[in-house]
Amino acid sequence: MLPLDWIKDISRSTPSKIVLLVLDGLGGLPHPQTGRTELETANTPNLDRLAKEGICGLVDTVNPGVTPGSAPGHLALFGYDPLKFTVGRGVLEALGIDFELEERDVAARGNFCTMDNSGLITDRRAGRISSQRCAELSQLLDGLKIDDVDILVSPVKGHRFVAVFRGEGLGDELSDSDPQREGMSPKDVVPLSAGAAKTAHVANEFIARARTILADHQPTNMVLLRGFARYPSFPQMSEVFGVKPAAIAAYPMYRGLAKVVGMEVLATGVTIDEEFATLTQHYDSYDFFFIHVKETDTAGEDGNFERKARVIEEVDAALPRLTALNPDVIIVTADHSTPALLKGHSWHPVPFLLRSDWCRPDQVTEFSERACGSGSLGRFRGTHIMPLALANALKLGKFGA
Repeated sequence: MLPLDWIKDISRSTPSKIVLLVLDGLGGLPHPQTGRTELETANTPNLDRLAKEGICGLVDTVNPGVTPGSAPGHLALFGYDPLKFTVGRGVLEALGIDFELEERDVAARGNFCTMDNSGLITDRRAGRISSQRCAELSQLLDGLKIDDVDILVSPVKGHRFVAVFRGEGLGDELSDSDPQREGMSPKDVVPLSAGAAKTAHVANEFIARARTILADHQPTNMVLLRGFARYPSFPQMSEVFGVKPAAIAAYPMYRGLAKVVGMEVLATGVTIDEEFATLTQHYDSYDFFFIHVKETDTAGEDGNFERKARVIEEVDAALPRLTALNPDVIIVTADHSTPALLKGHSWHPVPFLLRSDWCRPDQVTEFSERACGSGSLGRFRGTHIMPLALANALKLGKFGA
């Protein structure tokens, strides 16, 4: 991709509008009984119409064969090379709930989980407990002090919380305690640099104390930590791309990620219809909109093929509210694949469509993994999406003489 400073030199501000609709974890795998993916199973006349009017392809948000996390996947979609710009999940969760981080803080994303008597994790999400229950349990852990480090615990959503370690001499170069798989024991947090040794000690002591405190709170009798990080400093989208960006996301982590790259995070509801209503309400105030749909990913991680297909249909049914606004550029894609058959993120490229008045429509007539594979854009990296969006919105000038 072009370096950001080069893109900055040729970007220009115009009244044209771009909408980036991200269906988290959209990509899937064929069901053994039907041979169709979740997207191919869903009835999607509106998405198919956009595909027919636009250009399509397949996107590797990070690199072929690499399974992306949510943060690197989205950063690529926003035009930031995820191999260069990195941010830990803890910071994103904290920012997503408007937690005021201090410069010295190290934040970690936490899961309440279930562990059996032999010390093996049986459910990394503790049955997806309610947000209210998460708040109650977070209160039990909030305010612990280990050595001279204060530990602040705040609920995020469902089984997720954020743990902020506040004190002097802390580092964020740490391994995760979450093995990312069930049937395994939690890992020790290991310092990856000499400057993180103190933080590792405190984090491991916090986990040990949490296990004692939660012992009688089945199924939430243990915690897992990952994504230790300090607040990063990224170039802002408005400065690099010349846009006035806004984010419409119900889920805290993605609201936090939007803040890191300089988007205005808009208050919205939790349903797909409410998110599209927020777009309509604020449409005149911004020229770049990121809309995030989480439920496709959640259904995929739960292994619920049918539910994932239904969520895609819900998005399709709401799509006319977006198209009625007639944005200059509409992009629909994903940050990664989450096939229900794998119950997790995967390395498979994600479908991509772009519709604008200035694109060259190809022969694709439906929005699916297979159809997009024959699109004119071919298979490309996620970092190319922002230049394509800007160009089709006439927001990029000529490069070179």
